[in-house]
Amino acid sequence: MLGFKQGLCVLPVFLVIWASCTFIVSYLIALFRHDVDIIFPYISDTGAEPPESCIFGFMTFISAYAGTATIYARYKFVEKLSEETRVVNPYLNKSALVLGILSCLGMCIVATFQETILTVMHDIGALLFFISGILYIILQSVISYRAFPYGSSLNVCRARLGIATLAALTFFPTVICAFFVKQSTLHRDKDDQDYPFHVASAVCEWIVAFSFVCFFLTYINDFKLFTLRVKTEYEDHH
Repeated sequence: MLGFKQGLCVLPVFLVIWASCTFIVSYLIALFRHDVDIIFPYISDTGAEPPESCIFGFMTFISAYAGTATIYARYKFVEKLSEETRVVNPYLNKSALVLGILSCLGMCIVATFQETILTVMHDIGALLFFISGILYIILQSVISYRAFPYGSSLNVCRARLGIATLAALTFFPTVICAFFVKQSTLHRDKDDQDYPFHVASAVCEWIVAFSFVCFFLTYINDFKLFTLRVKTEYEDHH
């Protein structure tokens, strides 16, 4: 337990646990209520009907805020590291920050607009979340290698690269197979012509989502190395 009190590692720890619970809890509730099929529904399907839609939206918002805090803390850590070592281009670090925040914004859009009510806005949010998120973890993998041996170990750099590669490779079948899915119902029949495309797309979507979770898991040791402080300055103009 004492290890979680070092530096800011509580941020990625909380994010990993909460984000995982966001996906799993809504799935279990939807499954218990028979709102979705047991075999690989889309993540959004598990939060399409109340009450799980309320829980999914609430937990997703908190995940987005925790993600934003973690992403910003990572940005400040790399910024400080670059000031002392000059190993990471500041523009690369800022680009990763912007992409990370855009991904969290996509999460908020997904949480706000359920797929059964405003499908277009929901899909826009999902694409913003996945595309920006994948680009973010790719850039962070590059940053990790450029910063080595400062910060992360070589094994962590390799793990991040592997996770980013997996997320990028599984994103394409997620989108491509989704184009061949003609039905938008929450319950699917195995005899449906587009059922294999639905399963392939949904499986890859879950892989991408948990790739993000696993990527933030690799931040824990890094976040033990630093803290952030807020400095308040009072200006008396009298």
